[in-house]
Amino acid sequence: MRPLSDTLMRMTAFREAGAMIGSRAGSERLTELDGFGRNPGALDALAYVPENLARRAPLVVVLHGCTQSAAEYDLGSGWSELAEAAGFALLFPEQARANNLNLCFNWFEPGETRRGRGEAASIRQMIEAMIVAHDLDRRRVFVTGLSAGGAMANVLLASYPEVFAGGAVIAGLPFGAAASVPQAFDAMRGHGLAGDTALSNAIRKASPHKGPWPSVSVWHGGADHTVSPTNGEAVLAQWRGVHGLAADPSHVETDAGHTRRIWRDARGRAVLEHNLVAGMGHGVPLKPDGAAGGGVSGAYMLDVGLASTRAIAAGWGLIEAAPVAERLAEAPGPSRRPAPPRPKPLAPRPRPSEP
Repeated sequence: MRPLSDTLMRMTAFREAGAMIGSRAGSERLTELDGFGRNPGALDALAYVPENLARRAPLVVVLHGCTQSAAEYDLGSGWSELAEAAGFALLFPEQARANNLNLCFNWFEPGETRRGRGEAASIRQMIEAMIVAHDLDRRRVFVTGLSAGGAMANVLLASYPEVFAGGAVIAGLPFGAAASVPQAFDAMRGHGLAGDTALSNAIRKASPHKGPWPSVSVWHGGADHTVSPTNGEAVLAQWRGVHGLAADPSHVETDAGHTRRIWRDARGRAVLEHNLVAGMGHGVPLKPDGAAGGGVSGAYMLDVGLASTRAIAAGWGLIEAAPVAERLAEAPGPSRRPAPPRPKPLAPRPRPSEP
């Protein structure tokens, strides 16, 4: 096991960064969700339901990172702005300080991450409450999160794969990478991660589900010194094995330091992608300005000219797809480069008939 001193120093920096985030106004769009179930993980819940919500609308579950609140994460990422424009519902599970002093979801605690237990079960209950209350589409439930929230998003995809059509893991970790705080710190630095087969088997053993599996989008900064990019590759390998995909991607596109690799299944459906942003640290890639952007830059909300929230939503078919390098198409002057072809969205997995 590696020494913890450097990671503990980073956790102190997390708290200081959290204070900076907390000094900003959070999103005022969210409302509390009460009475959603037994709540074994003792989590809080907030939601956003736009006035133009259609019958059988999609639901996106959004998980904040350490030191953040749901409202702060929404403000930074721009999810509720997008939901208002496109007409889908949002659920924001929120950690309580009594559960974790740094407000991290406990993605590394077996009692919080297993099917039917702890925080994972609480979030599943929230999802069910939202679906019933707002007549949402069970076939179009998605989950995304940053860092500890990204790791918990992967926990939900593994523990309840039948619930989700797709997920996006941002600066997160593979399911089953740790079972204690020391192991979690080690895994964050990319040490002690299991091999590809063991990673995939962890998902297969997490539920009785045998497929079809959710599509997964992985995002990571190439200069992330908080959660090593090795973890993004491990998440990718974990789901590549579950989907039975080849090691080599079906398609690769690179633009302005952003490399996107896409894997397609035997039917030609894009079911897995990996996005690596060169030079980016730990956080959500944003493009706050312009019609194709959104969100507010700040701690862990990084203006790198890449609107990941929009790209993720487009990949799920919630909004019209836009080129990842939209900023190049918007550049003024005769030297403006043409926009690349629009990437096809990640295909939601086929669903069995509703019970």
